[in-house]
Amino acid sequence: MRVKSVPTQPDNPTDLQRHELLRYGLKNVNRLEDFNNVIELLSPPSNITSIASSGRFKGVKVGIIGGGLAGLSSAFELRKLGFDTTIFEASENRIGGRVYTYYFDEDKKLYGELGAMRIPVSHETTWHYINLFNLNTRPFVQTNKNAFLYVRDIRVRNDPKGKNVMESIYPEFKLKPWERNTPWQELIEYGLGTPLASINPKLRREILQVKPKYSYPIQYWTYYNTRQVFEIMKLSQGALNLLGSISPFIGSFYYNSYSEILQEEYPVDFTFLYEIIGGMVNLPLAFYKSLISENPDEYKNISNNDLGKVIWNAGKLVTAINKSEKGDKVVLKYKDKSSTENLQETFDYVICAIPFSSLRNVNIDPFFSTRKMQSIKEVNYTNAQRTLFLCNKRFWEEQGIIGGGSYTDLPITSIWYPSDHAKCIPDDNRIVCFGESPFDNWGPRINCSPNDPGVFLASYNFSLDAVRLGNLSDKLHFKEVKEQVEAVHGLKKEYLDSVIKDYETIQWNEEEGFYGAFAYFYPEQKRIFSYAMVKPEYNNTVFFAGEHTSTKHAWQQGALNSGMKAANSLARYCKIHKG
Repeated sequence: MRVKSVPTQPDNPTDLQRHELLRYGLKNVNRLEDFNNVIELLSPPSNITSIASSGRFKGVKVGIIGGGLAGLSSAFELRKLGFDTTIFEASENRIGGRVYTYYFDEDKKLYGELGAMRIPVSHETTWHYINLFNLNTRPFVQTNKNAFLYVRDIRVRNDPKGKNVMESIYPEFKLKPWERNTPWQELIEYGLGTPLASINPKLRREILQVKPKYSYPIQYWTYYNTRQVFEIMKLSQGALNLLGSISPFIGSFYYNSYSEILQEEYPVDFTFLYEIIGGMVNLPLAFYKSLISENPDEYKNISNNDLGKVIWNAGKLVTAINKSEKGDKVVLKYKDKSSTENLQETFDYVICAIPFSSLRNVNIDPFFSTRKMQSIKEVNYTNAQRTLFLCNKRFWEEQGIIGGGSYTDLPITSIWYPSDHAKCIPDDNRIVCFGESPFDNWGPRINCSPNDPGVFLASYNFSLDAVRLGNLSDKLHFKEVKEQVEAVHGLKKEYLDSVIKDYETIQWNEEEGFYGAFAYFYPEQKRIFSYAMVKPEYNNTVFFAGEHTSTKHAWQQGALNSGMKAANSLARYCKIHKG
């Protein structure tokens, strides 16, 4: 299929403009019929004020475990109905959970993302809050034709037709004749997109739904890991080796469930993306500022007298979730990290919005349901490592790269360049082919120069590479990342010694309260655990939220949407039983 007339990707897109981009992305993969379903399934749930009137539940106490986006959105919504919420956040000095913008300067001009860094145009719930808080956005460059692919010590530019890779890198791999004559982008689309397209559009909806039971086609495909799906599609081991090297995000997750690929491919997540200007942390900060304000501006048509009270308990680590002796309340035990003092508080309801990897270390008495306890123990969380470099000039822009990412089979696996200098240069006369990125032409914005200082993501990797690189000593880690960046860019050794001025790194497996970057199912875990992970416990007094309970693992969309849904479920139950 070929599609003409690429829509523009503006700063601060309207909903209409975002939807136009989504339509284009779906049409480009011949699935335009999925548009309405994608919008519906990723939209916020019904407004909580449709469940009960504002101020209805004044005096009802809710404890929220975790101050990431899931906990923040839960508190924000519950406040509309008058619930009094107490948010327990383990961090003493940081807000945002896995949203983690690192600033190198006091003016907050030089920064990079150690956590969430992009927002697909289809993520309706995320955009709902971006619009509510009037945050400014600009395009995030996902693909840049001038970026590098560096595999087996061979360096080429990432041209959209894949010709450079076919000519220079394909000979290094044992490929079938038809594979050798097919661009690598089309090999990926064939291997991973064909099974998705084969599912009936009505059943595809289930990809973005949490259900007690899934239809046979969904169950069938989520039984396999990504490597097995490629093998079912008759790709050779040579092709798998090639694709795992040239597309490390795929290669890092060969043994995870194909359901994770489906959840990102169905709404074409990686076609058009955005970022929040000034840092992604501005979204959780906007929540926080609103929640601690006695006179917030965001609650339209709700009197401040009807709003619930919010307590932000920073540096408080929840250690136990217990059912009260009477059985109708929940007791949270926690430690004050500044004094190691053991405390406890009783609530009418609780929303648990921390990762199950962290919940595993919380004493639960009595135990939750069997399947819930299994999921807390067994659901897979992947590791991720990131290293940011602050540079006194943008050497990558001197090489023609403005935004986008370079990929390599070296342990750093991927390098990401800031999009702040990038301006889209669409070509309406260019024909975009199936599987091809709509935009690969990015030029500089006005008054931007390669001589400007900048921050780039020198290494972003997952799973085994994240462990192997992340566990090096600090000095050796920096040396390895720097030298591998030099290799990818074809720079002389030690060239970056005079360019790099500072750096920061994170390994999410070692971060207290996270112990993993995000939930990423193994085969069959969607079928076995997804519904059980969401179900309330203790007779509907403990609810659950977080990206792990959603169908959008690793995305802000999953955290925000799940937080809203948990708040709505709590409100519905409270209305019936404590009206």
